[in-house]
Amino acid sequence: MYRIIRGTTHNLPDTPAFIETLNQLEESPVAEARRLFDPKREIVVARAPGRLDVMGGIADYSGSLVLELPLQEATYAALQRDPSRRLRIVSLAEDSALALAFEMPLADFEGAGDPVDYEAARARFERDPARHWAAYVAGVFLVLMREREFNFQDGARILIASRVPQGKGVSSSAALEVAVMQAVAAAFEITIEAREMALLCQKAENLVAGAPCGVMDQMTAACGEANRLLALLCQPAELRETIAIPGQIALWGLDSGVRHAVTGADYGSVRLGTFMGYRIIAELAGFNVHGTGPGEPVHIDDPRWGGYLANLTPSELEQVYAAQLPERLRGADFLSRYQGTTDPVTRVDPDRSYTVRVPTAHAIYEHHRVRLYAELIGAAANGGALELLGELMYQSHASYSACGLGSASTDRLVRLVREAGPAQGLYGAKITGGGSGGTVAVLGRRDAGTSVERVAERYARETGCQPYIFAGSSPGSAAFGHLKLEKQRGKGT
Repeated sequence: MYRIIRGTTHNLPDTPAFIETLNQLEESPVAEARRLFDPKREIVVARAPGRLDVMGGIADYSGSLVLELPLQEATYAALQRDPSRRLRIVSLAEDSALALAFEMPLADFEGAGDPVDYEAARARFERDPARHWAAYVAGVFLVLMREREFNFQDGARILIASRVPQGKGVSSSAALEVAVMQAVAAAFEITIEAREMALLCQKAENLVAGAPCGVMDQMTAACGEANRLLALLCQPAELRETIAIPGQIALWGLDSGVRHAVTGADYGSVRLGTFMGYRIIAELAGFNVHGTGPGEPVHIDDPRWGGYLANLTPSELEQVYAAQLPERLRGADFLSRYQGTTDPVTRVDPDRSYTVRVPTAHAIYEHHRVRLYAELIGAAANGGALELLGELMYQSHASYSACGLGSASTDRLVRLVREAGPAQGLYGAKITGGGSGGTVAVLGRRDAGTSVERVAERYARETGCQPYIFAGSSPGSAAFGHLKLEKQRGKGT
């Protein structure tokens, strides 16, 4: 049996449950799990939650303010140093009867004197889609080697167990990366502040896993506080004071049953269209632009908005620029005139056509909506303020759909919440994260849990898909810290 020799469970019910999973590994039906840990060596355990995107979503990469709630559901990573300098990773399914396993020598990340570049690492994991999941874990090591110049003298044996559902738009990938990096930092005695940890984890996702996400997911997983909204101004990652959720209201998530993927073409094309819009506006504003060639990232000397599209006001957009933005633009035509965008993680495809005006407007209007939401939520005990908060969420949802990131299933959930309305204690709803399916965030009175359940039941009757209801909150990885465990030995051993 494992016992805690350092750290605390913070009274989280899933922590003892995870330790019990470790205690039962020797009886696991998964051979890789049974053989994973050396009982004579200590284990470090870290935890990071998923997140509910309350407001902000895809505007994060344009510099918007975002409001995120760390969820009760979390990912655990247990790590033991391995003198063989190999990475051995086992990811358990929720019932612990199934698992994914991956193994590689750390030497594969070591080039001729320097760590391999991110492109080579990403190509390695992309060659085998069945093992691509391991990029989110192994990528943490490469990022620390490249960004912190850390020399790993040992490898690591890592067990992953997660209650953050994948493909639901609640950032299971960020929870995984942050839990692993927190465990690595503790086991190898690397001092990393929570904000920096989030930024490093974003690099692992962007540059090794190849998913062009913003930073709000990793920030929430690392820096979030239970029952408070993490307020992050993504310029590039400025943490504001967290916002207490008034006791009279609550937030839930309803899973639509439609899988969300940040790597999907819709998310990528909307992101590119937004950056194309900012590049065109910079030209119209007469800013200096520096580039190395067509298709390569450009740098814009932006004295007015600090390099962030979200800093334009809606009125300025409508009065000066909106009419001059193309509705759609072919990639080749954009590159021939504007060379490239300021986005370091995506590239314009010459053969594709991109929507420009609508996603550009979404980023600007969403930042305005989120700022209003943050101001209003403190007055949410007032019924009128609740209705205004709900309307901002409905507006955000409609804007997602205009960008092409809606789905019939999430639209139906939002309509069901609207139909229930204030009479049943529900005030607003919106699609979350990258859109195109996933989870819907719901705002209501704290006593409206039964109304949320009725919405879920009605959706299930109509679609045959029973939504998972996300309820509750928990701390981010920094607040949780880490545990150190050792195996108790009987007498004579």
